[in-house]
Amino acid sequence: MTVGADAVVVGSGPNGLMAAVLLARAGREVLLLEAAERFGGGLRSGEVTLPGQVHDLGATVMAMALASPAFRELGPLKGVEFAHAPVAAAHPLDGRPAVLVHRDVRRTAAGLGRDRGAWLGTVGAAVRAGLPLVDLLLKPLGPWPARPRVFAQAARFAAAAALPATTFARAAFRTAEARALLAGMSAHSMLDLRAPVSAGYGLVLSTLAHLVGWPVVRGGSQVLADALVAELRSLGGEAVAGHRVRRLAGLDAPIVVLDVTPRQLLAMADLPAGYRRRLERYRYGPGVFKMDWALDGPVPWRDPAVASAGTVHLGGTLEEIALSEAETTAGRVSPRPYVLLVQPYAADPTRGGHTLYAYCHVPHGCGADLTDAIETQIERYAPGFRDRVLARHAMGPAALEADNPNLVGGDLGGGLTSLTQFLRRPVWSPAPWRTPLPGVFLCSSSTPPGPSVHGMGGWQAARLALRHPVR
Repeated sequence: MTVGADAVVVGSGPNGLMAAVLLARAGREVLLLEAAERFGGGLRSGEVTLPGQVHDLGATVMAMALASPAFRELGPLKGVEFAHAPVAAAHPLDGRPAVLVHRDVRRTAAGLGRDRGAWLGTVGAAVRAGLPLVDLLLKPLGPWPARPRVFAQAARFAAAAALPATTFARAAFRTAEARALLAGMSAHSMLDLRAPVSAGYGLVLSTLAHLVGWPVVRGGSQVLADALVAELRSLGGEAVAGHRVRRLAGLDAPIVVLDVTPRQLLAMADLPAGYRRRLERYRYGPGVFKMDWALDGPVPWRDPAVASAGTVHLGGTLEEIALSEAETTAGRVSPRPYVLLVQPYAADPTRGGHTLYAYCHVPHGCGADLTDAIETQIERYAPGFRDRVLARHAMGPAALEADNPNLVGGDLGGGLTSLTQFLRRPVWSPAPWRTPLPGVFLCSSSTPPGPSVHGMGGWQAARLALRHPVR
């Protein structure tokens, strides 16, 4: 394919869309190419259970989008509304009330009993530092103004964040409730909770719950993707779906931005031997087994307070969740997996009914069917759940990767989120978004700051690309 644009963006996930819009806003003539028939990558929604019921096929909760410097720079998008549930997140426990995460950090801390002060002193301190701290965490590389107070706060945060979640939880908290809450938050990392930096993921997500909330996009995540495509087109850019780029050689453009993982880049380009070897060493993480349900009513939680939560972490105590994640990391299927569940209807009544979203972590590329294990964990805290099911839809790692090649082995994060790959993502470089190929940039979640809908990989790649000369 011969291209006459100033810049070609390959892949329309949140990072590719962000790069395309920012390049177009800077006056570049942009062509966006997407292999799938619909734009969005991990931002797509669809009817996978019953007609008229909208399910998010990838990302659903958008805390990072609200906190991201990239989305804040982008500004409001026409037609995009973020909807918040009354409670950001809940963590049910056996034989006791669920732990609730409210927007108000003090209200959340009050529910933790003896750990009230500890929550305010750790997560609360990060909340008080505010968005300047989040900015530093999300764009760790690049020019920064001299703000000693922010750097001091970041240093204190980093000292805790570098710890394993199990170590931090046991050192910081005394109650089973606070420890379980931190474990549920940290397990989003898909790391063994005994691994370094696993605490950091939990602390960041807890902070964002208080700072900006954990909303969904009203009408489905696809609305956000479609709004970004519309913004690109309003700026004169072109967006083409159903066009797979197999080799970069056919793209005659001075700038190419790739929203792909290292595996796809290796297949698409002839790379210098040293860079190729470094990409070949890049590691992917565990996969997920994802389920969607159409229900005839709300989930019948044993603790009614959980019904108001947008996100629910199922897995029990710190020890139970840590064991489940350790089993997954070791390549074994946990019989009682940690389940991350989202109740979109708690925030957004426009999706056609009581739709439900959940997944559990499984070994990379695992072919096991976890339907029963996931539903058993839900029944544990919501007896009678299965009686509410009208239809269900399941996707394991192979199906997820077939639907979106960036989900290698079912890995939602574009690569293992370990300490090593936090610093070397996908290679160690002061500007890892730049490849050795002139004018070719990488922007996927395999680049800093990693997974989630924040657009920062695209933001960083676009900034570098704008320094590259056009024809």
